[in-house]
Amino acid sequence: MASKPPEGDPVQDAPRVAPPKHAAAGLSAIGHTLKIAQQQMGLARTARTLLKVNQKDGFDCPGCAWPEGDKRHTAEFCENGAKAVAEEATVRRVTPDFFAAHPLADLAARSGYWLGQQGRIAQPMYLAEGADRYEAVSWERAFEVIAEELRALASPDEALFYTSGRTSNEAAFLFQLFAREFGTNNLPDCSNMCHESSGSALNETIGIGKGSVSLEDLHQAELIIVAGQNPGTNHPRMLSALEQAKASGAKIISVNPLPEAGMERFKNPQTPLGMLRGTALNDLFLQIRIGGDQALFRLLNKLVIEADAATDEAFIREHTHGYEEFAAAAKKADWAETLTATGLTRPEIERALDMILASRRTIACWAMGLTQHKHAVATIREVVNLLLLRGDIGRPGAGVCPVRGHSNVQGDRTMGIFERPAPAFLDALDREFSITSPRHHGFDVVRSIQALRDGEAKVLFAMGGNFVGATPDTEVTEAAIRRASLTVHVSTKLNRSHAVTGRRALILPTLGRTDKDVQASGKQFVTVEDSMGMVHASRGNLAPASPHLLSEPAIVARMARAVLGEASTTPWEEFERDYAAIRDRISRVVPGFEDFNAKAARPGGFRLPHAPRDERRFPTRTGKANFTAAPVEYPEVPEGRLLLQTLRSHDQYNTTIYGLDDRYRGITGGRRVVMVNPEDAAELGLADGAYTDLVSEWKDGVERRAPGFRVVHYPTARGCAAAYYPETNVLVPLDSTADTSNTPASKSVVIRFEPA
Repeated sequence: MASKPPEGDPVQDAPRVAPPKHAAAGLSAIGHTLKIAQQQMGLARTARTLLKVNQKDGFDCPGCAWPEGDKRHTAEFCENGAKAVAEEATVRRVTPDFFAAHPLADLAARSGYWLGQQGRIAQPMYLAEGADRYEAVSWERAFEVIAEELRALASPDEALFYTSGRTSNEAAFLFQLFAREFGTNNLPDCSNMCHESSGSALNETIGIGKGSVSLEDLHQAELIIVAGQNPGTNHPRMLSALEQAKASGAKIISVNPLPEAGMERFKNPQTPLGMLRGTALNDLFLQIRIGGDQALFRLLNKLVIEADAATDEAFIREHTHGYEEFAAAAKKADWAETLTATGLTRPEIERALDMILASRRTIACWAMGLTQHKHAVATIREVVNLLLLRGDIGRPGAGVCPVRGHSNVQGDRTMGIFERPAPAFLDALDREFSITSPRHHGFDVVRSIQALRDGEAKVLFAMGGNFVGATPDTEVTEAAIRRASLTVHVSTKLNRSHAVTGRRALILPTLGRTDKDVQASGKQFVTVEDSMGMVHASRGNLAPASPHLLSEPAIVARMARAVLGEASTTPWEEFERDYAAIRDRISRVVPGFEDFNAKAARPGGFRLPHAPRDERRFPTRTGKANFTAAPVEYPEVPEGRLLLQTLRSHDQYNTTIYGLDDRYRGITGGRRVVMVNPEDAAELGLADGAYTDLVSEWKDGVERRAPGFRVVHYPTARGCAAAYYPETNVLVPLDSTADTSNTPASKSVVIRFEPA
């Protein structure tokens, strides 16, 4: 039987600390999975739901975007995927009575964990101007409120339409279509805060902002570099692919400021031997200083160029541009500077070089540890340089692998969720719908917050996600949100964004991935795109959490009718009635989706074309893969300060907090902890167990403070610290962003410590 939600926030002021683990998954992961699932769903519902996760006739996990192979396990999910499913398929409900008992001020004082534990939102809710709490509202009135506010704007560009990575392809396509028919390209999305740096780097270097590998490529690789990524917590199913690669003889280099249990040893819960012994994954662990990755790869590239017969000269000659300029810059790489920037030793780097030179097929994987720095784009370009030198783009077992976080974040971008759309996409959209899309660029996430702060934007409509919890500079962001005339959130569950509102606010409850979606034409399915460019169907199998829910496509379609009225010739009613009609239109607008409905009906879906992978054709400005030669950068930290990276705990997915433990790091019962190397702690006078305030330092001179963090002596790289977000988002300056991509630099925050 499922348990009731907590009545009060748990006390978190005395977290317990034990030594970190050296293996991930195994029996403990199974036990924890079943415990969480039973609490949220009960035993019978757990079995009925989890056995459909990531199955060809089931629903796509609402967690990460890691792909599935053609052959599926009966239990095709990981611990954190099961947590995500359990929280969505929970039997707990948030009804109008809940909002009557909890005014806005009470919700704002609660933790994200407590809010999320209350359950699925059952009805549309409205916060009127001047009201102190939400009240139930009809769908018709909700859309009237949205229409009133949007029609009252002086310009369509005063509206912001945000998308989270959970949104399906069908809903995302309709959402961007509505925004552009309304008259704006203000389509910020969660990519702006994570892999925007990857897209920026890859579009310039290989001509497409997506990874170039498949699961089969990982299994065939001879060397896999995992940089700035923690698969054991953030993408646990990736560990199975790494295990299979190891069984085929692959070597693995992990580049990370923290040792992570999943990369040390993976205890595969799918096999008895795996649970008992597990597989050691790392062959080489490079414990790099935060932000030192560009310097490391630049030196490795120099050493590859200098080694005998180490470059693929034919590939470089036939398929690349800019080699001479890049080689000249690479040859200037300096050992002393690199050792300072990285904190590594010369033998460690030389061993990495030997492994690179011995590999005929190399894949480079990365995540937020590379993308959220000022020099993130330059760093990823340098990783690409290494692969280009070795000819490791466009052949089996080799390529780039940016590991996306949310389950359809890549698909949303493919569907046109982008503030800087390609002219060819807009031309196709306009031809198909007889509209005139705006051509000027819109606002990304950071620019959207600035626009709200400065009065340039007045309405925020968020399709999923937790905008307030995910964004940087918490005090600035929340003040900006409160200046809005209307905030709207399409949601399944409560989060911080529902407690920080504009003058008026709406919560529009929607179907989740686990819910059956039945419209006028019958049962529907939606599609998603995984991290490796596979598109497949997702079909929920549970009765909706409430009869008052609408699907995301239905919400967009009804909003469009209310706002655009009879002036719109787009068949919004037809799109709500039958999602196949949406896919027909996508097939005529988005390249690679020709005959979309037939392809989507195939079990397992279909792979999108990828010119660099499929043809060694590079659709860049030069028509070739581009070497780049940016100046090497790395953070310089004043004496007495450390460099903080924000990260997730193991009981967390993005901003969703499933529990208060970080099992692999040995931390239980609290989240306000800061992990500091014992030698740094001794120099700074920080005793293990002491409490401290974290204060960030930025060139604007503004004090940003996160109070009351317990010091944990932890084996981080020297000069570095780590703490969980969203609690530490308050320390990340809004204007501290990556060059080119404008992604918040959440992995490079200079902090000092002050007594709590």
